[in-house]
Amino acid sequence: MFKNLKQDIPASIIVFFIALPLCLGIALASGAPLFSGIIAGIIGGIVVGYASGSALGVSGPAAGLAVVVFSALQTLGGSWEAFLVAVIIAGVVQMILGFAKAGFIAYFFPSSVIKGMLAGIGLIIIMKQIPHAVGYDATFEGDETLPSVIHDNVWQIILSIYEKLTPGALLIAGISMAILILWDVYLTKKSRVFQILQGPMVVVGLGILFFNLFKTNTLPFALDAEHLVRLPVSNNLSQFIQNFYFPDFSVLSNPDVYKIGIVMAIIASVETLLCVEATDKLDPYKRVTPTNRELKAQGLGNMISGFLGGLPITQVIVRSSANITFGAHSKLSAILHGLFLLVSVITIANYLNMIPLASLATILIMVGYKLAKVELFVKSFKQGYEQFLPFIVTVIAILLSDLLTGIMIGVVISLAFTLYHSYKNSHFMNEQLSEAKGGKSIHHIKLAQQVSFFNKASIITLLEKMPENCKVIIDGSDSTFIDRDVLEVISDFKLHAGFKKIEVETVGIKL
Repeated sequence: MFKNLKQDIPASIIVFFIALPLCLGIALASGAPLFSGIIAGIIGGIVVGYASGSALGVSGPAAGLAVVVFSALQTLGGSWEAFLVAVIIAGVVQMILGFAKAGFIAYFFPSSVIKGMLAGIGLIIIMKQIPHAVGYDATFEGDETLPSVIHDNVWQIILSIYEKLTPGALLIAGISMAILILWDVYLTKKSRVFQILQGPMVVVGLGILFFNLFKTNTLPFALDAEHLVRLPVSNNLSQFIQNFYFPDFSVLSNPDVYKIGIVMAIIASVETLLCVEATDKLDPYKRVTPTNRELKAQGLGNMISGFLGGLPITQVIVRSSANITFGAHSKLSAILHGLFLLVSVITIANYLNMIPLASLATILIMVGYKLAKVELFVKSFKQGYEQFLPFIVTVIAILLSDLLTGIMIGVVISLAFTLYHSYKNSHFMNEQLSEAKGGKSIHHIKLAQQVSFFNKASIITLLEKMPENCKVIIDGSDSTFIDRDVLEVISDFKLHAGFKKIEVETVGIKL
């Protein structure tokens, strides 16, 4: 795990800088204590990172659960301590799913849909970070849904961004973007020094420098607190300990706690498995994450997070893709980013609160661009409509709804193509007819190796087309499985064939 330190340490620092405002923003959107997001980030990095079998996945609080957490708190009367019990229950359920080997679900998501998910997330990252880059910080950091442009007037949104535009943030974003492009296109190819000292690290340092130049009036701009990272500051150990909450197990008699725990476990598990598939596809070494182990690791993380007052945890595609984009080679990067979160909140919170959100926004815009490159759309289009349609539908559905809804719509489109091929390929028909004794034509129907319920319609249609006074041979000798419904169709056809003077012979089929 330690043989790739040169690559993992720089990547972990960048993921740490990205994860910090995301953890705080998701906690804010969830209606939870701000420090709960940091706790979840620390545990997602250290505990889940160590226990997981994923080489490059990064776990922490996820925006996809923010709405669930917010509504759950309302159901539980606003009691954060009661909600923490539900987080522990969610972790237990995930552990059970892991031991029950439920991780195989991940393998049923089509490649085109996973690529569409990555592209959709990439576009959302870009569009959500542009306002932060120009100093319009009205939405919380880490929001994974687009502004409601389909409900609001687009021009009003543009005007609101223009009116709130902050010259200082725009200056930082412009210089930062130029540095990132220069680093990515030119400098990293020139020297190994620029491969170790990553562009985003320079961008963050530059952002802190500009903030101090604004603060001392060296430059004629300013950044308010809303434009900066806002990490809770503890001046001593007792203040730090006060940030932790502990579960109230007296609510175990409340059935709502169990319902919330199970719902969170299902949503968190699905999001994790989707992220695992996406991360494995982005992995340059194409390593395969053991999904059952991942569910156990997530369950362990959520149990500990619940005991210490943290938000629920999933593997998160934004942090995972950033980890890959900036050169991580092993799980050490995820673990280190968790350690950095822990050390930072204890020691250097004041300094981290000097980081402009505009600096982090440009880093995330670069991550989003790498997820949603034009080449990805072109390549998918060239693969044919059966690959491109689920891909582009997934992208659009994610943009207009949310991650899980978009994925499900993409899966339905892919499933429609699968069912169509299953419908078409249920059998082989020998169209070369020969005359048997008595002048009857022979129709030989060879059934496929697997004949499922979805083939029922095509077989019924075929049998209905059989002409009068013929012989039909239905051959299932090569079939390893024939659905009971299909057997019933064949049996009914055999019983009623006499009305059309059709002779039916079955081979290798037990009716």
